Amino acid sequence: MWLLLAFIAVPMIEIALFIQVGGLIGLGWTLLIVLGTALLGTWLVRAQGAMALNNLRRSFNELRDPSEPLADAAMILVAGVLLLTPGFFTDAVGFALLTPPVRHAAFKWLRRNVKVASFSMGAEQARPQPHRAGPARDDVIDGTYHEVEPPKRPTHNPSSGWTRH
Repeated sequence: MWLLLAFIAVPMIEIALFIQVGGLIGLGWTLLIVLGTALLGTWLVRAQGAMALNNLRRSFNELRDPSEPLADAAMILVAGVLLLTPGFFTDAVGFALLTPPVRHAAFKWLRRNVKVASFSMGAEQARPQPHRAGPARDDVIDGTYHEVEPPKRPTHNPSSGWTRH
C-alpha cells in the first residue's frame, strides 16, 4: 500500500515543483538545473560508490560484519537512481542519501526495524569442513589427481582426404 502511494505521490510532487520553479525562473533555467543536478549527482555517486566499495572490501578482508557497508552501497545506488530521475524532489532525496550522516541515520532506523533471521560469515559455517589428518598449512592446497598419459601418435601419416601424397 505504501509503495502504491509513493508511486502516486512522487510524480505529483515533481509536477507541482516543476510548475512552481518553472514559473519563477523560466523553462530554460529549470531544465538547466535538472541537467546540472543529474551531472553533479553522477559524479558524486561515482566518488561515493568507490569509497563504499573500498569500505565493503575492507570489512570482508577484516572479517567484520558487512551489513553497514552493504547498506551504504545500496543507499548510494538508490541515490544515483533518484538523481538521474528528472525532478527536484527526487534530487533532494538523492543528494540527502549521498551524505554519510543521512545514510547512517537510515541504517540505524533499518537495523532497529528490520529483523534478520540468520547471518553467517562465509562458507565455513554453512557446511562442515572435512577432517584433516595433519596440521593445516596456508601454503598447501589439498586436491586429488589422476595421471594422464599423452595420446599415442601414429607412426605413419594417414591421409585425411585433405592432403595429397
